[in-house]
Amino acid sequence: MAIEGFDYKEFATSMSEQAKELVPAELQDFEKEYIVKTLGNFTMLAGEALYNDTSLNLDAEQAVLITQIIAEWSFHKSIDLVHSGILPEYWDSIMQKIAFTIFEIAKQAVTKKIPQEQLLQVVEHHVVKVYKQSIEELKEKGIISEEIKNRAESQSNIDAMAQAAQQAAQQAQAQEQNEVSQKAQKQREMAEESARLAEEKRKKREADRANKAAVANAVNFANGISHKQLKLMSLALVMKILSQDKVTTILNKFEPNDSKFISQYMNMADLESHIDGDLIVDCLKEIKDFIPSKRKLTKENVVLALQNVYANNSREKVEKIIKNERPLIKRFIAKTYDNEYGELPLKIAGIVTEYVEENI
Repeated sequence: MAIEGFDYKEFATSMSEQAKELVPAELQDFEKEYIVKTLGNFTMLAGEALYNDTSLNLDAEQAVLITQIIAEWSFHKSIDLVHSGILPEYWDSIMQKIAFTIFEIAKQAVTKKIPQEQLLQVVEHHVVKVYKQSIEELKEKGIISEEIKNRAESQSNIDAMAQAAQQAAQQAQAQEQNEVSQKAQKQREMAEESARLAEEKRKKREADRANKAAVANAVNFANGISHKQLKLMSLALVMKILSQDKVTTILNKFEPNDSKFISQYMNMADLESHIDGDLIVDCLKEIKDFIPSKRKLTKENVVLALQNVYANNSREKVEKIIKNERPLIKRFIAKTYDNEYGELPLKIAGIVTEYVEENI
């Protein structure tokens, strides 16, 4: 019975099409045509032979493996021959020996269920051996010179492709590292700029508050009311509309004398008439400036908040704060140094961020 699911004709065509894309661009057209044609012919013949040989009891996966090995080595060794300097009329005989060797060894290895890695090593050993023996025969017959022999034996397209792939991977890795480094530098610069703008904004707020305080003090001095009294009065006006529990909580945060004055002002029936309305508004705005606004909890805000911390503090200092935390927390902090959000749930990340900000 034929091998179910193994379409060797379609497979050979597919391998030939792939070969067209991989043939070295610097070769002449007839050389490119030879490489693709040789690969296609050997792949088709091997596939057909496996398909019709019912004694092997191969499945489609095993048949594809054998045929693919023949296709790949046909591709590499035909390129080696093109580069070798050996005349084209001798290429076919060498390639036929190589293809036959691969076919027989691969069949035996697959039927004996030899591990694939070991199978590939054995095939490579015999391919190299047959290739060199064929070149030695040409030299012994006087068909090629010693120089051509040495040149042919030194060819290894499979090694060249592997080396090129490795170099490409290394270049890609180096480029990626460079991009990461540039990105990190840009993020640091953005964080530093953000910190600088924040500092300028803070200084401006302080200057504005100082100017407002100076004006308010001058006005209140004329009215016999100090700036501090004005603040306490303004706060007392607001606290009049709060519940007793909230009032008690707020008063407990003040010094005893200030707390006492606020309570007295709250009990004044005509408190509003003692201070100008515009001054009350200014004082309340000034008080509000000291109350931190609650930022929206998003991944971007969490990362930005931590970047602002990193801009003004060393990594050693931050890591010291979290040295006793779980590995998950440490990994999360490490990722934010690269401007990335880690695995923590957003709510937990917000708590961690506040913890770092408060303890830095």
